[in-house]
Amino acid sequence: MREFSLPALYEVPADGNLTDLIRRNAAQRPDVVVIGRKAGNRWEDVTAAAFLAEVRTAAKGLIASGVRPGDRVALMSRTRYEWTLLDFAIWSAGGVTVPVYETSSAEQIQWILSDSGAVGCIVETTDHEAAVESIKDRLPELAHVWQIEAGAVGQLREAGADVTDEEVDERSALANADSPATIVYTSGTTGRPKGCVLTHRAFFAECGNAVERLKPLFNTGDSSVLLFLPTAHVFGRLVEICAMLAPIRLGCVPDIRNLTDELASFRPTLILGVPRVFEKVYNGARAKAQADGKGKIFDKAADTAIAYSRALDAPSGPGLGLRVKHAVFDKLVYGKLRAVLGGRATHAISGGGPLGERLGHFYRGIGFTVLEGYGLTESCAATTFNPWDRPKIGTVGQPLPGSVVRIADDGEVLLHGEHLFQGYWNNETATEEAMSDAWFHTGDLGTLDEDGYLTITGRKKEIIVTAGGKNVAPAVIEDRIRAHALIAECMVVGDARPFVGALVTLDEDFLPRWLADHGKPAGMTPAELAEDPDLLADVQKAVDDGNAAVSKAESVRKFRILPAQFTEASGHVTPSLKLKRNVVAKDFADEIEAIYRP
Repeated sequence: MREFSLPALYEVPADGNLTDLIRRNAAQRPDVVVIGRKAGNRWEDVTAAAFLAEVRTAAKGLIASGVRPGDRVALMSRTRYEWTLLDFAIWSAGGVTVPVYETSSAEQIQWILSDSGAVGCIVETTDHEAAVESIKDRLPELAHVWQIEAGAVGQLREAGADVTDEEVDERSALANADSPATIVYTSGTTGRPKGCVLTHRAFFAECGNAVERLKPLFNTGDSSVLLFLPTAHVFGRLVEICAMLAPIRLGCVPDIRNLTDELASFRPTLILGVPRVFEKVYNGARAKAQADGKGKIFDKAADTAIAYSRALDAPSGPGLGLRVKHAVFDKLVYGKLRAVLGGRATHAISGGGPLGERLGHFYRGIGFTVLEGYGLTESCAATTFNPWDRPKIGTVGQPLPGSVVRIADDGEVLLHGEHLFQGYWNNETATEEAMSDAWFHTGDLGTLDEDGYLTITGRKKEIIVTAGGKNVAPAVIEDRIRAHALIAECMVVGDARPFVGALVTLDEDFLPRWLADHGKPAGMTPAELAEDPDLLADVQKAVDDGNAAVSKAESVRKFRILPAQFTEASGHVTPSLKLKRNVVAKDFADEIEAIYRP
């Protein structure tokens, strides 16, 4: 199939904007809890009426400080209650929010604030404020810097004491559906980040249709979602706005190091995450079972869960024997795994990369269905996702209702719909290159099946052509190799080379457990282990698993273990953890050459 669409389930209000959501909630459901605010080790509930009041107060401070309609205000913070509060306050003051990753360098901050023409910047910490102050002399339009941890919300409250509710309501009503709501800068994998202008219409089309398509997961008064993704990323904004649109209870977590504790205390019914989160939960549970001498039981339970999920797609369903085994393991294993995820969640939505078919079946088999989706900043997050009632494991689902997915002759995925961005800020050339006849060219390669479910097969710009002329899409094999508990990252190489090779990094969280299990001295580094036969054998198992998914000509023949993980600080990944392939290839040119030495 070359093209597929679904009818819209939600009508975008022509004259409305996103501040309508919080005013509607306060008017129609004033006592419904819309957000949970972390206070020490406990959650404080904030009702719709209370949230609107706090948003208005912060908006008054922005208005009093000189923020005018259409002005850009940057927001640099981890995911926390204040992020959502200030996002809606900026809109209520008539402004446009410009997210900045809290891990950004001074140079990156300068580019985003300068390019967007931000008149104000709200930061989280003293370090963030220092980074902004260090470049402030190069930002003539930047008039204000507020710091959340230094009392920014209180300062705005004091500044706006003389601004009336009526003035805020007038400002809130100025933007219409086609007004810019935010400028979200892309990851910058191949160069300077580009500012994607996303309108209120784009978010209404995206979130309204997503909530309607997934309606059983968005029950007001019962459903809840825990947000631990960066709110600076468009996927995090999707969660925030969907929660307010439904509305359902939203919780924000800034630090995922204690994610299982946060899940246990908040107990969400829905989880939004990226594949690495679900991979770590699985790998951690398996490693714990092995350490407790229950590794064989866990593996049998996992195989049963996968078989059970696969059988759900068969016309006859799971047989009696499989159902009995599944019921036994549900009490022994699956229930405990669901408890790790908070105990109430039945579904998750995953984006940012492929989860993998085996892991997808595993999770559905334990009673926790991960609905994979696909999208870009330019498509206001998810442009396809699996429906809750008819998921196809291994695909990224059907188009967002009201939008169209088309596969071009060369296999590129093209998009059309109200959820698409308005263009790149201050960059008409890039906009014209990306858009053609109202179709957005994603740069991704994919296929549509007979039911309109999309499968992503790779990136056009990442296709490797070996010396033998074989075209290789790295994503397929990289994702399989990276699914191994020991592997943090994998980058396939081989352009104009005689065969395909790979650079591999080790997962620093899992490595200590591996050392203990194999009788190695604690604290050994990846560099010290690079030639260790036991380690090489285990990495080879991961590579063999990856090779099983591709042809012999596409398989990895040799690999090199690198001394450290790819990080944002090292310059090898973006804030959204996308690999900067050109940077990795340059920095590790010697290791790549070593793969091809006789």
